Order: sequence, then structure tokens, then C-alpha cells
Amino acid sequence: MIDIIGQRGWYFLLSGLLILPGLISMIVPPGWASLDSGFNAGIEFTSGSVFNITFEEPISEARIKERMDILGYGDSLVQKIGSHAVFIRTKQLPQAPAGEVSQREVIQQDLARYVAPIKSVDFDSVSPIVAQETVRNAFVALLAASVGILLYIWYAFRRVPKAYRFGTCAVVALIHDMLFALGVFSILGKTINMEVNSMFIVGLLTVAGYSVHDTIVVFDRIRENSSRHTDGALASLVNRSILETIGRSLNTSLTVLFVLLAMLLIGGPSIRGFLLVLAIGVVIGTYSSIFNASAMLVAWERGEIGRFFRLGRRAPRAAATALFNLVGK
Repeated sequence: MIDIIGQRGWYFLLSGLLILPGLISMIVPPGWASLDSGFNAGIEFTSGSVFNITFEEPISEARIKERMDILGYGDSLVQKIGSHAVFIRTKQLPQAPAGEVSQREVIQQDLARYVAPIKSVDFDSVSPIVAQETVRNAFVALLAASVGILLYIWYAFRRVPKAYRFGTCAVVALIHDMLFALGVFSILGKTINMEVNSMFIVGLLTVAGYSVHDTIVVFDRIRENSSRHTDGALASLVNRSILETIGRSLNTSLTVLFVLLAMLLIGGPSIRGFLLVLAIGVVIGTYSSIFNASAMLVAWERGEIGRFFRLGRRAPRAAATALFNLVGK
């Protein structure tokens, strides 16, 4: 029998290595944005105005940047999409009084005159107040989902000894998946200008549901095996449960992943971020359900989690004592 639980330390270490680059990226703010975070946030979270302009002729990104600089919007983000289209993000454009030409119209007329005739324009603008409400609502939604998941699993496994551990481990695995997805999008935001917008939040909530669903499948098998083998050690019961459900988890995840990859290839840019976070969530959610969530139950039962935190608290003290002794010599 493959001993997955016996190698749990390596899986925990791998999880840390997977999350660490994203955490570092989230700490470092993006170079072009005025955010104090490590994300290339969309206008839903930062306020501003966005143009998606399609021209009738091939265009040059450098030429559009030149025109925006002349118009006084040199700090705007300009990203070419194909040969005829461009994405422009700038600060919020004010509404013009009645009878006057708006800044939006000035920009469109200038680009149509000096770059190329415009075929179509999609424009959107979000005020700072709406952006702040969106950020707050996103955090509230994620927090409410996590608390609801914890309470539900605690209730569903109420007949199992120490049922709260099942809910806590599921939420910890969920946080692991969220951090990984956030880290990947932070890195993508710095490399290919991938935005974090409202669709990304919808994707995160969907990933939360999928990840917990996969975790519950393993937990439910642990509950069944615990009732059948009351005298068995928890580590062996958990390992048996993982091996009995791993095929189902992998088959389900691969089926969903193939569909998402197909949609990523043929889908439009408006849902690309949503599909990408779903694909990332399916992969990391399957990993955490098999190798992290269940392994944490065993680590908790054996007191390994408590020893880890006690070691973490003693480490700075031990380092300080060693330094003091070294200086004293």
C-alpha cells in the first residue's frame, strides 16, 4: 500500500514552496499602478476608466502611447490586442457639463484622427466609492463562505470525534488554494498585465466550492472507514481513505480541467481570467484535498501542529540567546 500520509511532511513543504513566490509577489507592489498591493487590479477595485477600441486599420501601440501622452494621460496603461484593437486604462474621466465635449470624446476623436479610423468602442468607468464597496464586498463574501463551510462541515461530521478538526482542516486547505491562486494572478499581473477584477472574485468563490467538495469526498470516506474499523489507527484509516478516493478525485478533476482548457482556447478575453482561476483552482484544489487536508488531521491528532508552532516561537528566542552568547565572548 502506498503510504501517502507517511510522507506528509514533504507535501506540506511542497505546498509552502508553491505558495512562497506568490506571497513575495503580493508583497511587492506593481510598478505602474498606484496600489499598495501586489495585484494588477481592475477598475472595479481601483476606480478609473477603460477603453476597448477596435480600429479599421492595423495600429501601433507606440503611436497610441504618444497620443495619450500628448493629451495629458501619459500614465495610462496601453496594451495592444491583436493588430486592430487596443486596451487603454486611465484615471477616471470626469463627466462633462451639458453641451460640452467630454474627455472621453476628446480621446476618441484624437485617436481616430491621428492613429486610424475607429470601428467600435467599449467604454467603462468606475468611481472610487464604488471601487471601495466592491473591495469590501469581495472580502465579506470570501469570509462568509469560509465561515459557512466551517460550520457546515462541523455539523455534517458531528458524530465523528473532534468534528471541528474536519471543518478547520477543510478551511485551512481552502486558504491554501486561495493563496496559491492569488499568488499566481499577482505574478501574472506583473508579467502579462493580467487583471484581478470582479470575475476573478467569482472564480475564487467557485474554486472554494469545488475545493471543499473534493475535500469532503475524502473526509466522508474517512468517516465511513472509522465506523467500520473502530480499533484502527487514524493514520492508516486516512491513508486507506485517500487511496480509495484518489481515482475518483483525479478523474473528476481532469474532466473539468479539459473542459476549462478548451474554453480558454476558444473563449473571449472577457472570461479568460475567470476560466484561468478555475483551472488553477481545480489543479491546486485536487492536490490539497488529497495531500494536505487529510494529512493535517493526522498531524493534529499526533500533536505535530502544536509542536511546530512551539518550535516557531522558540526559534527567535534561541537565535537571540545564541547571538548574545556570541557577543559576550
